[in-house]
Amino acid sequence: MGIPLFKGSEVERLRLAGRAAAGTLEHVATRLQPGVTTADIDAWVREDTARRGGTPSQLGYKGFPSTVCTSRNQVVCHGVPRTDEVLKSGDIINVDVTTHLDGFHGDTSATFMIGAVSADAKHVVDVARRCRDVGVSVVRHGARLGDIGAAVMALAKAEGCSVVEEFGGHGIGRQMHGEPHVPHVGKAGTGITLRSGMVITIEPMVNLGRPDIRMMPDGWTIVTADGSLSAQFEHTVLVTREGCEVLTPSELSLHIPVG
Repeated sequence: MGIPLFKGSEVERLRLAGRAAAGTLEHVATRLQPGVTTADIDAWVREDTARRGGTPSQLGYKGFPSTVCTSRNQVVCHGVPRTDEVLKSGDIINVDVTTHLDGFHGDTSATFMIGAVSADAKHVVDVARRCRDVGVSVVRHGARLGDIGAAVMALAKAEGCSVVEEFGGHGIGRQMHGEPHVPHVGKAGTGITLRSGMVITIEPMVNLGRPDIRMMPDGWTIVTADGSLSAQFEHTVLVTREGCEVLTPSELSLHIPVG
């Protein structure tokens, strides 16, 4: 399937791209508060990415009009920043940053809780973060792609949540999106075998309700079909002999206090 295996200086350049994306996400996290618009987030990503010497990978990708995806409350993914979309206390919002730096891409996202959020919101955010982490934990040379999906799906189901099936992770490197597709539902022991040097994203989209989704009229924004909350977390990871290396490490406070 033409899945690249990275080594040497390529891996170091992937690390730098991943750290740049993670740094921009951290920068955005420090500025979130009620009253901020998703268009503000887009501007911050544009400015901070440039400051780090990169360019926003998402801008113009297949016609996408912005530098970042901002997916709020019932939005599953690909939310387009708008000047009239204003954050308020009680919202959850996923910010998805991808940075192109020195020929390579780094991709990461997190879902933040603005002010006083509901117990349901806290739950779906916590489950989504843990689903990403359990998916990462099974990545190693010799594992199968289905092992990732099986681990994510089992955790989400145990917590009363569901996993979106239509979207998943992907290969990444010199291209933002490449082979293989990384499903977050699946059966252990199935799918291609992971090999040391592969770089993929783990980014489960977890719904509080059913997994069904629908597209909004803008042709980009994906929402839950039942209007339930959705959350997502993402890392870019390098497959190694010992396990994997997270290329987008970050220290994030997911709860944004008000006042």
